Amino acid sequence: MKTAPLLAAALLAASTAAAQCPSRPLWPTAGWSSRAAQVAAARAPEIAALEQYLFTLTGADAERKGIRTDGIVIIQGGELAYERYARGFDASRRHLSWSVSKSFGNALAGIAVQKGALSLSDSVCSHLQGLPPASCAIRVQDLLEFASGLDWRESYEGQSNQASSVLAMLYGEGRSDMARFVAAHPFRDPPGTSWEYSSGDANLLGAVLDAALGPANGGPSYPWTLLFDPLGISSAVWERDGSGTLIASSYLYASPRDLAKFGFLFLNDGCWEGRRILPAGWVADSTAVTAPFLSRRIDRGPEDVGGRMWWLNRAVPELSFPPPWPDVPADAYAALGHWGQSITVVPSLDMVVVRVGDDREPALDFDRFLSLAIAVGRP
Repeated sequence: MKTAPLLAAALLAASTAAAQCPSRPLWPTAGWSSRAAQVAAARAPEIAALEQYLFTLTGADAERKGIRTDGIVIIQGGELAYERYARGFDASRRHLSWSVSKSFGNALAGIAVQKGALSLSDSVCSHLQGLPPASCAIRVQDLLEFASGLDWRESYEGQSNQASSVLAMLYGEGRSDMARFVAAHPFRDPPGTSWEYSSGDANLLGAVLDAALGPANGGPSYPWTLLFDPLGISSAVWERDGSGTLIASSYLYASPRDLAKFGFLFLNDGCWEGRRILPAGWVADSTAVTAPFLSRRIDRGPEDVGGRMWWLNRAVPELSFPPPWPDVPADAYAALGHWGQSITVVPSLDMVVVRVGDDREPALDFDRFLSLAIAVGRP
């Protein structure tokens, strides 16, 4: 009979969590409802300005210069307000998301916390065996906050595998077992004390997630069982390394409409159709400036304001940092990937903007792009 109060408390907690979920008349699980025709009629000048900016090629397509947009989807009020594709892409075609994948890793970590499969304070060694003993000081939270303290070099084109940790991990000696390759790096700082963007941290987190969630949730299919299937994301493909570990840093493919569903999950505080998928408070914590970022930043880009595997449009008064996208609402945050991939969530406008592309140079002005997209999709 001692279990009755516990059961009652659990039911009360579940009902309270459900009550905290936003109410929506429409959910896009089976597909997005569209009002694109109405928006096209009402916002022709705004659409023309957006399309001129995003879809005007510089030189021949084969030269891969300038802004090279493959697709854009704008969701507002739970409906598809605008979309357009180019260069052979359409609504059904998957696109490589590159580091947008990291924000999906954040969501899986939230699901693991919600299910009690791990906690943010867990050592990586609580879930992974045979790592260097020093790496046991790294916690799950440190990985989510790019704060492992490992001496990592995140550099891309124009660097050799020997000069770039991430290239060596993805394409060199680390590709057979990326998590162990990452954990073998020496420490630069104690874990949790400094911020450095790291695909290595994301892939070490991927191995932890595999160990924490895989055995009880369908093995390698757990991202589908726990995340993609409930949201109706049917296009997702997520690659694994030579050891079978999820490449949480880089290799998720999905259609722009399905990427928008992921943004919609965060826009709705981690809830879907009245069910809490992410813990209460997870989205808020993920989109707050992290303590390691405030403490010490290694190799920070000029527009980098770091949350937990999300990029924030927050001013940081303590450091005299202005908001990265000054013409965009301050509550906006984004999952960003190499060559111009992005999922941007703007809670104050009830909006999600997805853009996929092939920008081989830093040509896109993200603030300008978002401002033009907001002008098209605004309420």
